[in-house]
Amino acid sequence: MWTDEQQREPGARVAQGARRRATIHDVAELAGVSRQTVSRAVNDKGEIDPDTKARVLEAARMLDYRPSRFARGLVRKGTVTAGLVIPDLMNPFFPEVAAGVLEAAEARGWQVVVCDTRTDGGKEREALGVLSHQADAVVGYFTNDDEVLARHLGGMPLVLLERGPQQTRFAAVGIDAAAGLEQGIAHLVRAGHRRIGMLDGDRFTPGPRREAFLAEVRRHGLPVDDSWIAMSAEHSVAGGEAAMEQLLDTRPQLTAVFGFNDLIAVGAMRAARRRGRRVPDDLAVLGFDGLSLSELVEPALTTLHLDKRRLGRLAVEQVARLRAGEEPLTGVDAWVVPELVVRASA
Repeated sequence: MWTDEQQREPGARVAQGARRRATIHDVAELAGVSRQTVSRAVNDKGEIDPDTKARVLEAARMLDYRPSRFARGLVRKGTVTAGLVIPDLMNPFFPEVAAGVLEAAEARGWQVVVCDTRTDGGKEREALGVLSHQADAVVGYFTNDDEVLARHLGGMPLVLLERGPQQTRFAAVGIDAAAGLEQGIAHLVRAGHRRIGMLDGDRFTPGPRREAFLAEVRRHGLPVDDSWIAMSAEHSVAGGEAAMEQLLDTRPQLTAVFGFNDLIAVGAMRAARRRGRRVPDDLAVLGFDGLSLSELVEPALTTLHLDKRRLGRLAVEQVARLRAGEEPLTGVDAWVVPELVVRASA
C-alpha cells in the first residue's frame, strides 16, 4: 500500500521495489547503440554487425525487454487498435470512463475493442489473451498484479486505470483519493460531525479510498477503527443498503457516512430512511464519483465529483506516449483530482 506521504502527494517517487517496463531507450543505452539498431536486432533485420546484434540481444535479455506488437506497428501502415478492459459496464461510472477513451481514440483515428471482465481475475487474463492478438495496446482496470499482467501481455504496452503510479511498474492514470477525502471529511467536520463511518467497496484489499478516509478522520482527531467501516458486497444501491444496515447495527451513534461510490451512498440513504433516520438531519451522506444519478435522488447527493471522461482521455494520452517511445506521464499529470460538490445530503 502507499504511505501517507505517497497518498497525499501525487508526485511522490515510485515506491521501492516497483519496476517499470524496460523500453527500447533502455536497451539502446545499455548496449551503446541507437534505437534503430535495437529495432533491427530484436526484429532480426539484416544490415547489422553480428557482434553488435549479440550485444543488443544480451542487453535486451538483461533488462527483460520484449518488443511489443504496438512498437512493431509503428513501422507499418494501418489503424491502431486499443483494447479497453472494463470491470462492470452495468455500473454507470465505467461507461463515462469508456466514453473518454473512445472520444480520445477517435480523435487520433484509432479503433477500440471493449471487454467487460465483471471484476473477475480469470476473465481479465482471458481478455488479455484475446487482446494480445487483436490490439496494439491495452487500457483498463485489473485486479491481477503486475507480474501476472506482464506474463499475459507479452510486452504489449499497458495503461492501468485507477492504480496510482506508485503501485505499478506500468503506465497508469490514478485518482487522488487523498485530495478528495481531505475536502469531503473537512466539509463534514465543519458541519459538526464527529462520528463518521464508511461503507467500503474495495473487496480485495484496503484501497486508496479507505486509506484516505482513515487518514483524514484520524487527522481531525475523530474516533475510528474497523467497527466504523462496513463492507459493501456489491458496487450497487443494494450493496450500499445492506452495508448501511450492518453499520447502523454496529455504530448506531454515527451521524455521517462516506460511501465508496455514489451507488453505495444512495443505498445508504435508502437504508437510513428505512431505519427512521432523516437525511441530512439525522445522518449526512457523502458519495464519491459524481454520477448523474447523484443529482436526481432525493435529497440530492453531496459527492466527490470525478471528471471521468478526463480519466479516459489521459489513458489514451499515455498510450500515445508509449507509441512515440516517450516516457509516460507521472506525478500530478497522471492523476485526476476529485472536487467536492455540496448538495442536500450533507
